[in-house]
Amino acid sequence: MTATTTRKAPAPPAPARPAEARGDRGVAVVSHTVLAIWTVLIIVPLLWTLLSSFKTTSEIFASPFSLPKDWNFDNYVSAWTTAGIGRYFVNTVVVVGCALVIVMILGAMCAYVLARYRFFGNRFIYYLMLAGLTFPIFLAIVPLFFVLRNLGLLNTLPGLIIVYVAFALPFTVFFLHPFFRALPNEIGEAAEMDGCGEWRKFFQVMLPMARPGMAAVAIFNFLGLWNQFLLPVALNTKKDNYVLSQGMAEFASQAGYNVNFGRLFAAVVIMILPVAIVYILFQRQLQGSVTQGPMH
Repeated sequence: MTATTTRKAPAPPAPARPAEARGDRGVAVVSHTVLAIWTVLIIVPLLWTLLSSFKTTSEIFASPFSLPKDWNFDNYVSAWTTAGIGRYFVNTVVVVGCALVIVMILGAMCAYVLARYRFFGNRFIYYLMLAGLTFPIFLAIVPLFFVLRNLGLLNTLPGLIIVYVAFALPFTVFFLHPFFRALPNEIGEAAEMDGCGEWRKFFQVMLPMARPGMAAVAIFNFLGLWNQFLLPVALNTKKDNYVLSQGMAEFASQAGYNVNFGRLFAAVVIMILPVAIVYILFQRQLQGSVTQGPMH
């Protein structure tokens, strides 16, 4: 005689209460309304700036919200050549590009060592890096001025690159530390068993696994360094070595009351265009690093 057992079917999920459903809909409506307003506040000034960059000054004042009569690039050509924005753009690309490469390599190596190895002073060095995040930039201007002058790097692009690296390094280490710490030990041990040394294990095994974090921190560093104003103004007063933020400030101040607004808006578009392109190209990596977390 065999005994038969009967299993109870899983109970269906309880339907949402009317009050909870209404509350969820209310939160969704409010959040979407706030996001829509925020989107309008961001998009409208950008579009207005773009349209104004194709207009003359008189056309901007006559009809600020209308489309340009002639879609030409005279303002862009004038801003790039006459106003010197082209030279400042190249200087900015050199400074930010070199600083970004250096800080990403040094920051990843430092974060990897602090996250994966235990040695005397490990936590002290890590907390010292975190302390750098709390240090205001303007308090370091005077010491940095004398340090760069003594090294012969004042008013030079290499000096500005070193300063950019120094101020971006703490955030890079802080951001990448949890990514490297969450990587499984088994992968590193397998790489060692296959004959990988420490350098090869880091660059070919561990670093690619932290790619989402590297992409995210690279975007944040690029945005911060590209828009940096205080450091170059204080430490880079040679006009031939101006970066875009300095060039824009000088361009706007020298014009006085006789401002060519069309050329000014064209210069603004040139300045913000690389930032927009970088964000559009790497937004998926940025979103993936936030949603997946350091474990992926």
